[in-house]
Amino acid sequence: MPRRPPAPPTGAAVTRTGALGRALTPVRGAPNVGSVPQRRIIIEGAHVATMNPSASEFAGGNVVVEDNLITAAGPGPLPGYDDGVPTERIDGTGHLLTPGLVNTHHHFYQWLTRGRAQESTLFEWLTALYPVWARIDQEMVYAAARGSITALLTSGCTTAADHPYVFPRGAGDLLGAEIQAARELGLRFQPARGSMDLGESRGGLPPDFAVEATGTALAETESAIDAHHDPSPGAMVRVSVAPCSPFTVTGELLRGAAELARRRGVAMHTHGAETVEEEQFCAEKFGVTPTEFLDSYGWTGSDVWLAHCVHLDDRAIQRLGKTGTGVAHCPTSNARLGTGIAPIPELLAAGAPVGLGVDGTASNETGQLGTEIHAALLFARARRGPTALTARQALHAATMGGARCLGRADEIGSIEPGKLADLALWRIDGVLHSTIADPVAALALGALPPLTLLLVNGRPAVVDGHLAGTDEDTIARDAVTQSRRLYARAG
Repeated sequence: MPRRPPAPPTGAAVTRTGALGRALTPVRGAPNVGSVPQRRIIIEGAHVATMNPSASEFAGGNVVVEDNLITAAGPGPLPGYDDGVPTERIDGTGHLLTPGLVNTHHHFYQWLTRGRAQESTLFEWLTALYPVWARIDQEMVYAAARGSITALLTSGCTTAADHPYVFPRGAGDLLGAEIQAARELGLRFQPARGSMDLGESRGGLPPDFAVEATGTALAETESAIDAHHDPSPGAMVRVSVAPCSPFTVTGELLRGAAELARRRGVAMHTHGAETVEEEQFCAEKFGVTPTEFLDSYGWTGSDVWLAHCVHLDDRAIQRLGKTGTGVAHCPTSNARLGTGIAPIPELLAAGAPVGLGVDGTASNETGQLGTEIHAALLFARARRGPTALTARQALHAATMGGARCLGRADEIGSIEPGKLADLALWRIDGVLHSTIADPVAALALGALPPLTLLLVNGRPAVVDGHLAGTDEDTIARDAVTQSRRLYARAG
């Protein structure tokens, strides 16, 4: 039987009264939004950090959600709303309310290979795991995606980009498997169909059996757009184009992928400037830096976001800022692999959009996005001093910065009327947070607060720290089963 969420702590109750109270387990599918709302949720008395252009915050603030949209946000009092619409009132006293967090870089399939190659550099780590990943199949990816999504949702994430780039022949519909998992668990999802065509025999890092032919990669990417991309407002699934990295793809694939993405009007994503070894690879093979290599094939611009960007010179930073190229900052993964600390204050000063990413859970075993706010803030200060990044800048990266990277800043990333109702309600009056004077600092500098409620598209995905309507123990058992299958197959 599915686990029932525990009773909410005193002062943090999700009030379950009236018709909507019976609907706190999620109902999948598009809401019925018209001139008269079908349902309403009112969150009252929370500290609201809007992340809007004015950086407005409301102590004891209120937010109104009707169907899947935010219709009001501000200080109280609220009108009575005695219009007959089923209304749920949630007591937000002792809570911080933020936009749902946006994960800009991940590899869901790696949930099955956590805790391996613990003292390896990136290239060593990849070399150890490529042969394992090359044996994945649809059933494994589905189980891995459910594990990864559980960690994201229960850490406050409402929108995630994933970057699968290993597609073994005969493995089934791997992209469709993770889209199915995201749909079932209620995550807003932006899969970036990855690809590699530069195997060892041609001077690349991955083994030849892990790569695709260039034409096949491009054709399969366009097929993914045809099958899954939803360009409509409020879409729950958007597909991006994502050749893997400078050391795994040819210039032909990069150029073709850029042309495909711009012809189809979808966003573009790849890895860039992650390690010193990548710098050396690009210098020896192409005579340029990783950023110059990507730029030469059309991989900068407001429709592009790059993962990592740890090793950038001043010219590269200015180029990313000038072109509006986004950066997915993955501080924990970069630290785990010993690759360094990205120059986030400099990128922000140059005007580049910066979001946060978990990266694959084989290099960030927590799988949580909420903890990346804390890591980004502390690592920036370790590198540049206590004024390098503020708590609100770190939260901005996790919300509006990520929305900008994914090309969805007009829909998500802030709490404003007309935006999609993706919201995270954090309890900060417990023993771990009650004496932290600043509610935003409680999230950014303190331990990750308990999550009382997570709304995605106006519907509860997490209630009192647990998935709504889904058995987490089953997800855990299935992931273990599929991990064992994978390692048995890989030998």
